Amino acid sequence: MKFNKLFGLLLVSMLLVLAACGGDDSEEGSDDAVNEDGEVEQISIFQSKVEITESLEDLAEIYEEETGIEVEIIGTTGDDYLSQLQVRLNSNQGPSILTVQNEQVAQQLESYVYDLSDEAITENLAPDMGLEHDGKIVGLPYGIEGFGLVYNQDLVDPSEITDYDSFVSKLQEFEEEGISGLTLSQEAYFLIGHISNYPFSLQDDYQEFIDQLNAGEVSMAETEEFQDWAQFMEAIREHTVNPMDVNYDRQVGDFVNGETAMIHQGNWVSGMLEDYELDFEVGLMPFPLQGNDQQIVGVGGNWGVNNQKDQAEIDAAIDFLEWMHDSEEGQEAIVQDMGHVPGFTHIDADDLDPLATEVLEASNSGETIPWAHNYYPADIVPNNMTPVAEEFFLDDSMSGEAFLESLDQAWQDAQ
Repeated sequence: MKFNKLFGLLLVSMLLVLAACGGDDSEEGSDDAVNEDGEVEQISIFQSKVEITESLEDLAEIYEEETGIEVEIIGTTGDDYLSQLQVRLNSNQGPSILTVQNEQVAQQLESYVYDLSDEAITENLAPDMGLEHDGKIVGLPYGIEGFGLVYNQDLVDPSEITDYDSFVSKLQEFEEEGISGLTLSQEAYFLIGHISNYPFSLQDDYQEFIDQLNAGEVSMAETEEFQDWAQFMEAIREHTVNPMDVNYDRQVGDFVNGETAMIHQGNWVSGMLEDYELDFEVGLMPFPLQGNDQQIVGVGGNWGVNNQKDQAEIDAAIDFLEWMHDSEEGQEAIVQDMGHVPGFTHIDADDLDPLATEVLEASNSGETIPWAHNYYPADIVPNNMTPVAEEFFLDDSMSGEAFLESLDQAWQDAQ
């Protein structure tokens, strides 16, 4: 697999270099996007979500009919998107519009991402949902997502779970009834990646804290929010089904069957829940670390604009993004066809499922805490944090303190 991926990247690089050195002038990303009169005839979008490609292509056709500007949609499978993008950018074959996944990627692409801060399109951004780097907005959300405690409304009253003591009491109550109060599952982000966000997100400045953690200036083991979070993790291990025995399918299946009262998941789980005929309503509640009562909401991918293009092409790229988010056709595609919870307050989204509705309402109100994992070191969740979490759940003798110390070591190993 590694050889195949390396070979693929080398092939892409060779082809792009050949194109830059004398290929057909109609190649994607060429300077012919702007004609001799300074008018833009074409823009290009290179993005990583295969599932929205068709919707984007449909929008591109409508936009070309309205404006005469061709919008070329170029997609890839996503796993090596950033590598492919950097090859294109380094070969002067970069797209007009590109995907910027998160803060870490924005930092890597800082010499290419255009400052959108003063553009009209940012005026309707939901609070804190624009991708920022160095104090500038450089990305616009594809859509937003939230995760937390997805609960069965017949079994759980959120007002009864507000802090550590009430959380543990409820888990014990369900345990006595033969129900798992909360279930995690064994996949990396469902096991540790998402749930580890809370102690980071409750810091005054999670990015500064992570920078200090990277530099070895602070530690999780010596930070109060993490100490309290480790107690939650001990309680989950003691009073619920071991997540190492649970995969995503079983986690959702047990929840649907009433064998689990809560699962730690996000609004994306609605897609699976719709495959069942539920006889109960579902809700999404915050994880109550230190009494937290705010939903955790973030962005999985962002639209960025390539600042290496001529200003006319940059302006044309921004015009397309504005049209996509302001027009009736664009808004319908974002919500209905792409299935995104909009990260903009002016987009009508009345037909969302219950979990997505809670995420949207929280986002629009501004009463949220951020996704800190977007700022984690690259690949640290599957490569470094997951083995520690697996050991914690397989070894009952491992204390919460030892768990944090192991996570600290794993974090430093990832540097």
